Amino acid sequence: MKNILYLFLTLASFKISAQASAEEYLNSAVSKFYLNDMKGAIVEYTRAIKIDPNYVEAYRKRGLAKETLKDFSGAIVDYTKAIEIDPNYAPAYRDRGLAKGKLKDHMGVVEDYTRAIEIDPNYANAYFNRGISKFYLGDLIGACKDARKAQALGDDASILIKKVCN
Repeated sequence: MKNILYLFLTLASFKISAQASAEEYLNSAVSKFYLNDMKGAIVEYTRAIKIDPNYVEAYRKRGLAKETLKDFSGAIVDYTKAIEIDPNYAPAYRDRGLAKGKLKDHMGVVEDYTRAIEIDPNYANAYFNRGISKFYLGDLIGACKDARKAQALGDDASILIKKVCN
């Protein structure tokens, strides 16, 4: 099945000509991403960005590919660029927060998830992840408050609640 998908996606990528649109490169990159070809995906996302330097989703998805390759600093650069282009783009704050967490930048995580929550106050997972970083920063009251809010919004925060709210 994977071979058939690969063949289909390979044939689809042949349609990309020298005059390809940014969206066509993005679609090709997404195909490579799902086939676990992160380096190839990054090349295609970069081509999309060269055509459209304000293509927020291309920066974000290129950041995801870099993060998959454990290039957390490179991912943060791409997420930051997406945020510069569209400051209300909550997914980029979420993704940048995750990358910062992998680098143990818990203050940065709290900042990014706070911003994501300002954009989307019902973003349960943002409360949960912010709560984890607050825990690591020693803010147990804040961690408990975020865990309870995440739980109220439908996220299973029971492990964090058990750890910090007793």
